[in-house]
Amino acid sequence: MPIVARNDLRQEIRNIVRDKKATVGVAVQTSDGRCFTLHNSRCYPLMSVFKFHVAVAVLQRMERESISPNSLITLDASWLPYGTYSPLRDRNPSRNVRLSLAELIRYTVSLSDNCTCDRLIAFAGGIEAVDRCARKLRIGRFRLSETEATMHEDIQRSYNNRSTPRSIVRMLRKVYDGDGLSTESFALLEQVMLATSTGSEKLKAGLPESIRLGHKTGHSDRTVRGILIGDNDAGVVYLPDGRRYYITVFIRDSKESDETNASVIAAISKAVYDWVCITPAP
Repeated sequence: MPIVARNDLRQEIRNIVRDKKATVGVAVQTSDGRCFTLHNSRCYPLMSVFKFHVAVAVLQRMERESISPNSLITLDASWLPYGTYSPLRDRNPSRNVRLSLAELIRYTVSLSDNCTCDRLIAFAGGIEAVDRCARKLRIGRFRLSETEATMHEDIQRSYNNRSTPRSIVRMLRKVYDGDGLSTESFALLEQVMLATSTGSEKLKAGLPESIRLGHKTGHSDRTVRGILIGDNDAGVVYLPDGRRYYITVFIRDSKESDETNASVIAAISKAVYDWVCITPAP
């Protein structure tokens, strides 16, 4: 079986993105110590990938204050506005809902619900508290200053929640390696990441059907000029031999269609999978 060198992977990904009217950043880290980045020198809009940070901050507060995942939280009409993506609101037209914290985390991560995300941000102590929580993990360059509501008030604020691809990979690996969460809290987070139903045409489409993926996607609206601010997918791939690798693909300021953006992420996912599986560990 041929060995896929890191330089060959870099060239393959460059070929994938060469003619695309977008900026694409990639970061990969394997559990056996290999790293790869491309176009990692700048930050990219996180979009809904930041909901992973929110979930971690919420779980940490629950641990500090011994709050059960079964504790109920109320979302009245003020937390369930129209004009934003919310499966919970759409399923509850009465717009007065009580859900457990575990269910709110599931809606936020697995279904990428914007309303439940903002309710959890408030529970965590505000977006500044979520930012501080992530900074304690020492993951590198990123910033969180916006909620879903503020980004919908002004689409340009979507650029304010930002990160390098490598910083997301570092955060994923630290959390999955047991840094920052108890075993019980991590088990809940891992479950909702594996249950993510958004973005099946992105990272997941580049993997064999038998391979498990826990991930968080992100996708912006388009500006008045038709530019997609961000289209993202970040997660952890579980290999049959017990190894894992962490991957982030960010697309910024794309003039391409949603379908083209997704196909780019899927093609990069396949190239990385081949690199990880074929290249021997150091």
